Amino acid sequence: MTPTHQDMTLDEVRAALAPILPRHAAFDGWRMEAVTMAAQQCGIDVDIAALAFPGGAVDMIDAWFASIDARMVEALPPEKLAALSIRKRIVSLIETRLTLLARDREALRRAQAILAMPRNAARAAKLGWRAADSIWRAAGDDATDLNHYTKRLTLAGVYAATLMVFVDDESEDWAETRAFLARRIEGVMRFERAKAQWKGIGGGERLSLARFIGRLRYPAI
Repeated sequence: MTPTHQDMTLDEVRAALAPILPRHAAFDGWRMEAVTMAAQQCGIDVDIAALAFPGGAVDMIDAWFASIDARMVEALPPEKLAALSIRKRIVSLIETRLTLLARDREALRRAQAILAMPRNAARAAKLGWRAADSIWRAAGDDATDLNHYTKRLTLAGVYAATLMVFVDDESEDWAETRAFLARRIEGVMRFERAKAQWKGIGGGERLSLARFIGRLRYPAI
């Protein structure tokens, strides 16, 4: 049973307001005025709504980005991605996020300015990591070794750079952003291929070096 507004937890209030906040933040900024407007739009008590975002602007942005994570997965469930290559899955997932963000680009621009402040650096990095993790998990990545971290760090950088292009992209259907993303993903794929080759070569070199040292100590007769 869906809870009434009076019975909603703060987490439920936050989730309900998150997709609506950017509509108001585009005009009022990421301030409590945006929370008030969103709460009134949803029929949620304004004082309760304020309690859902104790950290102010960054908490509001965090909630919005979390809603993008969830809506991305809803738009592209595993069965829709199954037939695609990993590269196409990643591109499709990021492009879906851009579609979800498209109508709120001014709010996104304001959010980027807030997250770029030195005092918000740690939180910004956490949000970037979370977005990259959401994308990789939706793409079916289940790595648990060092690759788990390197993949997410790399993708977080690609995604952040893509958003910087996206907010000012006036080309039709965001053609410039799509082209930029394609180039960056190609660069990542080249790096991954090179890394795989290096591991293979490196392993062989280590074995050869071990044999060489062994022969120095115990010369073959």
